[in-house]
Amino acid sequence: MIELVFLGTSCMQPTKKRNHPSFMLHSKNENILFDCGENVQRQMRLTGIKPAKVTRLLISHWHGDHVFGIPGLMSAMGNDQYAKKLYIYGPKGSKTYLQHLFKSFVAKNIIDYEVKEVSSGIFFENDDFKLEAQQLNHSVDCVGFSFIEKDKRRIKVAKTEKLGLSGPILGKLQQGQDIIYKDKKIKADDVSYFVKGKKISYIADTAPCRGANLLAKDADLLVSEGTHLSEIQDKTEKYKHLTVKDAALIASKNNAQKLVITHISPRYKSTAEIVKEARDHFDNTIIAEDFMKIKV
Repeated sequence: MIELVFLGTSCMQPTKKRNHPSFMLHSKNENILFDCGENVQRQMRLTGIKPAKVTRLLISHWHGDHVFGIPGLMSAMGNDQYAKKLYIYGPKGSKTYLQHLFKSFVAKNIIDYEVKEVSSGIFFENDDFKLEAQQLNHSVDCVGFSFIEKDKRRIKVAKTEKLGLSGPILGKLQQGQDIIYKDKKIKADDVSYFVKGKKISYIADTAPCRGANLLAKDADLLVSEGTHLSEIQDKTEKYKHLTVKDAALIASKNNAQKLVITHISPRYKSTAEIVKEARDHFDNTIIAEDFMKIKV
């Protein structure tokens, strides 16, 4: 199971109800933080997430509303005796920007970390999932991300029980290995089936572009900025952001299954208009709220 927890859903200005942008993706032993706006560590504690649980930090770009929480978070992780290495991924320039952050104060209890600058393509992969970046079109270098779960082989329990199979043999079959049992060959494909992995994508600050479409393509869940309504599209385009309508159209034309709108301008006191504009173009849309949880 994959779970997302939204820690901040506003844009440049926080409000009483919305913090700066960030959300956590939990899957098995991974807790991946997407962007790290100011005050994220407090938001995490309010949801019962310990900062020391973070395994990876994905930074879309280095505008302040997406990164001002990094020094505090990493200091808190050090205070919590973080014993691992934090892997940080971001666009070109990320290593320098992070060094500058730590030079701006007396850095204490900073944890072990490693920064990798990414552009487009797969930048991490293990047996369970891969992480992919795509270049976006913002006023500074900016990337969006996809978490792509690998397909899993599941055992057909009724069939294996009928054959009397149990123990380590099932493990081999689940790994796709054919086995010999009681002088009979058992093919993995005959007693197991594949479950398609989930794709979770994040479109950060951007104008409509190819990278946004690639991220949205066949996503089970698409988290996308939708800063303004289309009534002020000229302003949105000037600052290279998406309107709610833009985000909905990207989801619709790229076969996304569900859309979550975030990075919402504080000018909107109610989400009713946002919901209406989004669902006019993509029905399966919800509006992110701070502390909202979604299971995929």
